[in-house]
Amino acid sequence: MIVRRPSSARGQPAAGRTDSRYGFSFGGYYDPAWMGFGPLRVINEDRVAPGAGFDRARHANMELLAYVVSGELAHEDSIGGNGPVRAGELQWLSAGHGVEHSELNASDSQPLHLLQMWIQPSRLNHEPAYARTAAADVRGWSLLASGDGRDGSLAIRQDARLLQVRLDRGETSALELDPSRLYWLQVAVGRVTANADTPLDAGDALGLREESGMLRLQGGSDERALVLLLDLPE
Repeated sequence: MIVRRPSSARGQPAAGRTDSRYGFSFGGYYDPAWMGFGPLRVINEDRVAPGAGFDRARHANMELLAYVVSGELAHEDSIGGNGPVRAGELQWLSAGHGVEHSELNASDSQPLHLLQMWIQPSRLNHEPAYARTAAADVRGWSLLASGDGRDGSLAIRQDARLLQVRLDRGETSALELDPSRLYWLQVAVGRVTANADTPLDAGDALGLREESGMLRLQGGSDERALVLLLDLPE
């Protein structure tokens, strides 16, 4: 089964200095049809004005991933983690039994574009933890985060993987699917076509459940496409 989540169908908050789009119910946006996808509970796209952001807040028992698409993120938390997190870098904050943090645009002149993904952990009340890593600009799929930290990826506290791929126009890449897993594909930049017949623009997403075979993507825009894929347990 494949479900499509068009960019235009996502929720959004009231107007402010943060232009956000919510893939699932979040904050004041509620849609009972979109409460999450497996352990993935939040996938927000945020465009943050210079000097703005998300003030200090407390969270617990959630794996918080932030991928900076462009600009620079200033992170600060109550366990000593701090930014900056630059374009192409991934930040991981495991909230564990409780942590306070803020996420702000580090620049007073340039906008910040990021994706925030929250995943339920495999076990509650860990000690909070923080780390960040740069995303390798390589051909094909690259692994950013995983449950075991393989290949230099961030070791998160769930049997999940976060991968990225960048595709120029006409360039293709494929990934084999496991029907026992869930997959959430999010287009961050540009345009791609999935499996030859599903065009996806920036902000569009696909959720895949009980799908097997190959997932094939082809770049379709002059702007180099950036796609993130979450591989999740059922």
